[in-house]
Amino acid sequence: MLPEAVEAKLAELPSHPGCYLFKDREGAIVYIGKAKNLRARVRSYFQEGSSDQRYFVPLLRRVLGDLETVVVGSEKEAAILENALIKEHQPRFNVKLRDGKEFLSLRLDAAAEFPRLEVVRRPAPDDRARTFGPYPSATSARRTLHLINKHFQLRTCSDADFASRRRPCLQHQIKRCPAPCVLEIDRDAYRAQVKAVALFLDGRHDELSGELERQMRDASRALNFELAGVYRDQLAAVTAVREAQRLVGDPGVDQDVVGLYREGELVELAMMYVRGGRVADTARFSWKKVELEDDEVIAALLRDYYSEGGAGSRGALPDEVLVPALPEGADGVAEWLSERRGKRVVVACPQRGRKAHLVALATENAAHAFREKQRERDDVEARLRDVQERLRLPTLPRRIECVDISHLGGEDTVGAVVALRDGRPDKRRYKVFHVTTAGGGDDYAAMREVLSRRFARGAAREGEADDRWTLPDLFVVDGGRGQLGVALAAARDLGLHDLAIVGLAKERETATGETMVDRVYLPGQKNGVPLRKESAALFFLARARDEAHRFSNASRERLGKKRRLRSELDGVKGIGPVTRRALLAAFGGASKVFLATDEALLEVPGVTARHVAALRAARG
Repeated sequence: MLPEAVEAKLAELPSHPGCYLFKDREGAIVYIGKAKNLRARVRSYFQEGSSDQRYFVPLLRRVLGDLETVVVGSEKEAAILENALIKEHQPRFNVKLRDGKEFLSLRLDAAAEFPRLEVVRRPAPDDRARTFGPYPSATSARRTLHLINKHFQLRTCSDADFASRRRPCLQHQIKRCPAPCVLEIDRDAYRAQVKAVALFLDGRHDELSGELERQMRDASRALNFELAGVYRDQLAAVTAVREAQRLVGDPGVDQDVVGLYREGELVELAMMYVRGGRVADTARFSWKKVELEDDEVIAALLRDYYSEGGAGSRGALPDEVLVPALPEGADGVAEWLSERRGKRVVVACPQRGRKAHLVALATENAAHAFREKQRERDDVEARLRDVQERLRLPTLPRRIECVDISHLGGEDTVGAVVALRDGRPDKRRYKVFHVTTAGGGDDYAAMREVLSRRFARGAAREGEADDRWTLPDLFVVDGGRGQLGVALAAARDLGLHDLAIVGLAKERETATGETMVDRVYLPGQKNGVPLRKESAALFFLARARDEAHRFSNASRERLGKKRRLRSELDGVKGIGPVTRRALLAAFGGASKVFLATDEALLEVPGVTARHVAALRAARG
């Protein structure tokens, strides 16, 4: 039975476009949708014998406590509002495209005096420079940037370096930059390189090849063979890229092609970028616990991907978006995209011909990515089971943590704890402890302090929703029997007798041999267990140890740098960072600040009599 308030609202729903919001009995929004006709769409959720087979619909009927509707002027406005509401409320039954850090674009500001190509993650909304991408991975973006830097002579230095340089850098020496920072160069030739880079990134390879061939012939006729060689190499690079991409679509149409593959609630999506008839790149997205039909999954992808700030909003919109299932309101999405692009955009679900082949190709990409990820998950499961068996652990060690102590001559001692989840670094659970009670290079005392603080915090926060301090399934100590004994003592002092702890040490195989082997030390066992290089147990434990080494050394270097750059003014009570910077800028050093007269100090902007008194008190 539906609540009376819901029954009453169902009877009064308007027959207009808009958005609907379903709420549970606690008032939390659980699902947001859009409709061309609110009355018909919302009532269809609760009709007997409904053909709606989405996974969440039966559950929705049980948890529903209230509903709201928002009427808008058109289906396009409903699509835009739906996107904004989903981003704001994050309903549990809606899927969300995770636009993470892997999306990079290339930025080219042609209005600059000497433009350069640079990697950007989130271009500013008011930035008038051209952006190319986004690229589905950092590797793809940087590979493209490297190719351009190798063959097209644009500067690579930052604006700050460009303004401060006094002599040409190495890029000029290896003939990859004309050094406009310090040398007089042909500005028209530089502009021609900028234009060539833009054509290359736009995928207009035929036009670029023709231009490069013309420039190469002109340089040869002028007997400028060195310049002709540069154009020849650029032409060869463009030709290699063009030949690597076989023609799959209409050369005159840019297309984004969506492929979808699913097994139950696991969905893999592939977005294939076809530019000038050739596949330029492919992005892949994995969704879990998806309780929507395919057409609604496609609708969610299009909504999030092309929305303001989404990955697809950072480059030029295509002429066509081809999908395997046409979502409800596809005309509204096409109208919205057309309005943003300033030209017509078609959203279509082709049934035959070359376009249908493109969708099938994108779907095969999605299926391949799904199988690869499933194979990787199965491989991780098998490796973790091997670790459990080899180390005789009570549970599968999905969460592994490792500690490492780092110091420099007994100073700047830090303890770093890193975490792996299913064999991958889980950086939100990384922790750094500045050792305060143990010094002088006493690694055992430092480890005892660090682990006591880590274990105490984990025991105190057990059961909290935020699991960043939850104790792991396996804790690895970088060291042998001695370090393992310290870790066990720290855990037992807090009553953590069931926490699985092992030591991992790299030791010589024999007393005289030079071969180093990894040994795992288990509680209650005198001799370490040697692990083969190819063993799954060593793979995970060594990954945790190496990551702990890296993180602890980096943390110690940051601490040491901060200490070395510390000023005498840092310890003066009452002198904040803004005042400290102003004083150092005015006098050039802390010693000169202390020697300055009261009148000279008070002339510094922001310095008051209270600050002067604090300085005098600090010097006694």
